Amino acid sequence: MNTPENIQNEKKYNKWIVALSVIIPIAVAILFRVKLKDFGFNVEPLTFLPPIYATINGITAIVLLVAVSAIKKGNQVLHERLMKFAISLSVIFLLLYIGYHMTSDSTKFGGEGTIAYVYYFILITHILLSIVVIPFVLITYVRAISNNFERHKKIARITFPLWLYVAVTGVIVYLMISPYYV
Repeated sequence: MNTPENIQNEKKYNKWIVALSVIIPIAVAILFRVKLKDFGFNVEPLTFLPPIYATINGITAIVLLVAVSAIKKGNQVLHERLMKFAISLSVIFLLLYIGYHMTSDSTKFGGEGTIAYVYYFILITHILLSIVVIPFVLITYVRAISNNFERHKKIARITFPLWLYVAVTGVIVYLMISPYYV
C-alpha cells in the first residue's frame, strides 16, 4: 500500500541509492584501469574468469525470468528469494569482473566489417545500460522492502527489461569476444 509511512521508509534509502549509483560505476571505471602488477603485486592473470562471469550473467537472466513468472503466479516468497539471488549474482559478477580486469589486459575484439559494428553496438548499449540499471534495481528493491508494492510494480516494469538486457548482452559480448582471448 502507498502509505505515508511506506514512502518515508523508502526515502530513508534515497541517499544510499544515489551514492551507490554514482560510486559503483566510478569505482568500476577506475579499477578497470588499475593493474595489481603496477603496484608490485605478483598476481597471475585471472584469465579463467570471463566464462565464469558470463555464466553468472546467463544465470541472472534465467533467475529474472523465473522471478517474474513467480510473481505473476502470485508466489511472492519465491519472487523475493529469486530477486535477492539475482542481486547477489550481480554483485558476484561485478567482483569477478573487477578481479579479471585488475589482473589481465583487456581483450580486443578481432572481428571486422558488419560484425564489428554489431559487437560494438551490443557492447556499448550493455555498458551504458549496466550503469543505468543500478539505480533502477536499488529503487525497485527498496520499494519492495518498504512494502510499497504499487510503486514497486511501476518501476519493476522498467527495471526488469533493462536488467534482463544487461544480463543477456553480457553473455552475447562474452561469446563474441571469446575467440580473441589469448
